[in-house]
Order: sequence, then C-alpha cells, then structure tokens
Amino acid sequence: MNKLIECLIDKNYSYIPVWFMRQAGRYLPEFREIRKNNKDFIKLCLKPKLVSEITLQPIKRFNLDAAIIFSDILIVPYGLGQKVTFKKGFGPLLGNLDWDKINQTKNKTFIERVQPVYESIQKVKKRLNKECLIGFVGAPWTILVYMLNKQSPKKNFNIQNIKKNKTLLKDILRKIEEIIYLHAFKQAEAGAEVIQIFDSWAGLLPEEELDEYCLNPTKRIVDKLKKSNIPVICFPRGIRKNYLKFCNIVKPDCVNIDYEIDPGWARKNINNVVIQGGMDPKILLKKETEIKKNVDKFLRIFNNYPYIFNLGHGVLPETKPESIEYLVKLIKEKNV
Repeated sequence: MNKLIECLIDKNYSYIPVWFMRQAGRYLPEFREIRKNNKDFIKLCLKPKLVSEITLQPIKRFNLDAAIIFSDILIVPYGLGQKVTFKKGFGPLLGNLDWDKINQTKNKTFIERVQPVYESIQKVKKRLNKECLIGFVGAPWTILVYMLNKQSPKKNFNIQNIKKNKTLLKDILRKIEEIIYLHAFKQAEAGAEVIQIFDSWAGLLPEEELDEYCLNPTKRIVDKLKKSNIPVICFPRGIRKNYLKFCNIVKPDCVNIDYEIDPGWARKNINNVVIQGGMDPKILLKKETEIKKNVDKFLRIFNNYPYIFNLGHGVLPETKPESIEYLVKLIKEKNV
C-alpha cells in the first residue's frame, strides 16, 4: 500500500508522506516550455498526452509520495457549458451564466465534455510506481463564487451580489454539488486513489452562513465518496477556528490547514482527522536555513500524529525547484 494511503486510511504516523499543491506547473521550466505553446489553459487541461507529461514532471524530479493530476477546478463550469478563459496577469474569466442551459446539462453530456480528464488519469496511473494518484475538485461554494462572480473574488467581491435570488442560488448550488460529486467519482473510477476538495474561497463566508454554503454541501459529497471507499482530503481555506467545526461535521479523512492556522492549535484541537499541510509557501522563497527551521517546526508539532507534509496553499510560481528538492530531502531523512 502507498505510504500516503496508509497514513489516510490506517492513521499510520511512522512515515510522513510529502507532496505539494500545484506541484505540477508554473514554477517548473519544463512546464513553462509546454505552456508557451499552449495558450488556452482549459484546452491544455483537456489534452491527455500533455496532462500526463505535466503531472509526471515533478515525480521525475523529486522523491514525492503522490502525483496530483494537472487540471483545474474550473473544469466543472466548463463541463456545464459556461465559457472559461484565463487572461495572463489577471486569472480566470467566465462567461455569462445561463441557468436554463446549465440546469438542462445531463450528466452524460458533462462526462463527454470533460472525458479527457479521466483519460489523463488513466495514462498517468499506468506510469506511476509507488506514488499515490490524487484527483481533485472545487467545493460547491468556491465553484458557485466563480460561476456567479465570473472572475476571482480577490478584488471588489460583494457577497450580497451573489445572494440576490435565494431560490436560484439554491438551485444552482444543488446542480453544482451533483456535478462535483460526479466529476470526483469519475476521477476515482479512472484511477485516482484520493480526492482533494478545494474550498479556496470558504473564508469569504460569514460564520452564520458557513453551514449552508460550505459545510453541508461538502459533507454530502464527502459522505457519498466515502461510501465508495474513496479517501477524501478537504481544504476549506480561510475559515480560521471553524476548521474544528468543519472536521466535526464534514468528517473528511484528512484536512489541509492553511498557513494562517497555528499548527500547534491544529494538533491540539483537531485530533480525529489526519492533518495535511500548513507551511507558508513563501518559506520556499527563503534560504535553506529558514526552510529547515520551518520544516523542523512542523515535524516537531506533528510528531507521533498522522500528518502529510504539504503547504498551506499552492507552490508559488517564483519557487526554485531546488528548494522543493531540498525540502523533500529533509522529510525523507526524517523517515529513515
């Protein structure tokens, strides 16, 4: 059994698995070379040969315990018929949301549109040895935000604009939830051994609305996946002390903490779930002494606890591959 799966399922803490969110992508020169010739990002995510190559690039470079399929959470709106493009220096741009069109999108139609993702997973799976293969989806709230806001909510986001029509909102959320589960299940069927659910914008929710938009929809997806024996990692970024409530209600196999969470608090309070991540990605931009100091801190805090080493967000584009290599080496030395 893969070491990461052992940690997730058996709560084994004798070995610390290591992988990184966004480990396949923009910080690697070999990825940038491919990207140069593939300007349309969504189209690139739907080219199995290239997706397989990109997914395996960090596996060839580093001694990692998992590969995460190169894709994007916005494959879901794309599969539902909403236009998705990526503007350089700006991020994603989505077209107008046609609810009738989305509502009438059959599961079969969605699967046909995003079929290359599942083909990519099959291709990667054949080429992995001991590494675990991770598939992923966006959580319902985060996908809803993108579909209605039509761009990243980093700037000028007003939650009230999204909540104007409560009935429509509930209908859209229900449809998104159904499709996210379908997409996650199809990835597992194709060969992904673990599914990570990214709720990148959970931190935008007022506390009193966390249950309705974040916890309950995510719990329903997690419950269904667990019934099929598919391990689930959740990343509800930015919800602060509500990580504890999230774990108690959603009950994922593992929770990824973000870098604003005190890892000591997480270790003390979240004691019924495997913990993943937490280190600030900016640490990887610093000198080796600083990287070692932070890695040692996390390993000390999570000593004798089922923990997967990762970051509190994705690898930054300006990260040097040598820094990743050094960090992985530190973890592997501890595992000897």
